[in-house]
Amino acid sequence: MEYEMSDVLIAFGLTLFAGLSTGIGSAIAFFSKHTNTKFLSLALGFSAGVMIYVSFIEIFSKARESLVGAVGLQGGSWITVASFFGGIAIIAIIDKLIPEQENPHEVMLVEDAESGRKRKSKLMRMGMLTALAIAIHNFPEGLATFTSALTNPKLGIAIAVAIAIHNIPEGIAVSVPIFYATKDKRKAFRLSFLSGLAEPVGAIVGYLILMPFINGVTFGILFAAVAGIMVFISVDELLPAAREYGEHHLSIYGLIAGMVVMSVSLLMFI
Repeated sequence: MEYEMSDVLIAFGLTLFAGLSTGIGSAIAFFSKHTNTKFLSLALGFSAGVMIYVSFIEIFSKARESLVGAVGLQGGSWITVASFFGGIAIIAIIDKLIPEQENPHEVMLVEDAESGRKRKSKLMRMGMLTALAIAIHNFPEGLATFTSALTNPKLGIAIAVAIAIHNIPEGIAVSVPIFYATKDKRKAFRLSFLSGLAEPVGAIVGYLILMPFINGVTFGILFAAVAGIMVFISVDELLPAAREYGEHHLSIYGLIAGMVVMSVSLLMFI
């Protein structure tokens, strides 16, 4: 399965955009005095809706179609399901290996930068380890974004935007403790920005290692695993964070809105 270099560059560009949006979160932390929790709750719910809908309706079905075409109905169906849960297992193991207190799922507000409740050395350690945790998380996310965009650029745009929204509060989570510990905005922004670079790195590694072996079977397995990764991220990260940032109903409204927008956009390109 060969791809035009222009398609590869578009897919990489979308992955780069998604990853570097951690810098947007860092900028929000420096230029806003208060976190707009209602907006973040809606946006994170919206991102989860996009990713869950597209994973089950588009990505999973394409993976199954590819595998059934390659190995038959029964074998293809079983491999699709196994790959889907395999993707969930991979991201869950990565998540489990990260210490809970440094896990990027912890909600961090802009206002926390002015709080003196935590010692500076502890905050610096928290910020650095959060940056590392986010970088580890972003690696498979980069592969997911890149693979989706390479197969279908329109689908890739939707996923890149969803991942970008999800990365904004992660940028806040890195920059707030580092800024409070060092009082250095540039350092906090740089580390937040760099943690997002793991996403395009994931895309490059995936392209260099996997692309020479891509055929109907490997494509189906990879795509089904990507669907699993995206569903896990939505359920384990996005929705809990959306509920913590705002009211319960706001995150659900955002979730439904994301599904509606994604479904309409897919129908427009039939």
